[in-house]
Amino acid sequence: MVDTGDIDTSNISNINNINDIGPEHLRAYLAASHREGISSRSTARRISTLRAFFRFLEGEQLLKHNPAALLDLPKPGHALPKVLSVAEVELLLTPPAHQGRQGQQAPLALRNHAMLHLLYATGMRVSELVKLPVAAVNQAGHLRILGKGTKERLVPFGEAARQTMALYITQSRPRLLKRRRSDFLFVTSRGTAMTRLRFWQIVRASAQSCGIKQEISPHVLRHSFATHLLEHGADLRSVQLMLGHTDIATTQIYTHVDGARLKMVHRKFHPRG
Repeated sequence: MVDTGDIDTSNISNINNINDIGPEHLRAYLAASHREGISSRSTARRISTLRAFFRFLEGEQLLKHNPAALLDLPKPGHALPKVLSVAEVELLLTPPAHQGRQGQQAPLALRNHAMLHLLYATGMRVSELVKLPVAAVNQAGHLRILGKGTKERLVPFGEAARQTMALYITQSRPRLLKRRRSDFLFVTSRGTAMTRLRFWQIVRASAQSCGIKQEISPHVLRHSFATHLLEHGADLRSVQLMLGHTDIATTQIYTHVDGARLKMVHRKFHPRG
């Protein structure tokens, strides 16, 4: 059933029977719905209902033409990605406190810390992270990432991530491998490659242990990487290249996140917000 709501009916005063209804009347109804704040998804449902109703009338030969046939479905809106604040990222990337003999950090804790650091430092996908070979890391602070469609990109990472990675490679990784060999950069205690599911569990547990209330996934760190870069003045093209997006339109979703956050700040702090 289509709810007409409280809309202006002045433009339908000349309708005496069903055949008097034209596309302009339906567009006026949809425009009124939009002004009431109806979502794109709800609008699409209303259009589908109108199309079905008038198609039924056509089939019953009660209607000469279908006024809903020319109505376009709205494009579905994209949900804004979840992001962490800079303060939440700092909490998540706090070095693990536990140390074993000779002052060395526990190998699993150090590995998890290095993975979190590198994910936020580069914005790579979790599938790219768990498949990284040892040879992908160079001493100049760049990471060679093999992305979707086997497209390769070179992404820089900062000094904090470089130091964390150096600790993992020299202290943690050899202890996890126990003389075994692996081409993968990040390994389990059995010397095998990390899985996406296992790392998702690590991210979730790490967030909970440091008091982050929202449930996060590895992709939230990728979203946070892009959003924080744009908030601090990075250009969209550079962010696109680092994320490995083929189409810059995919990267533009983060400008909407940035805009949404600016709107929230304005509303909170402007005297007439």
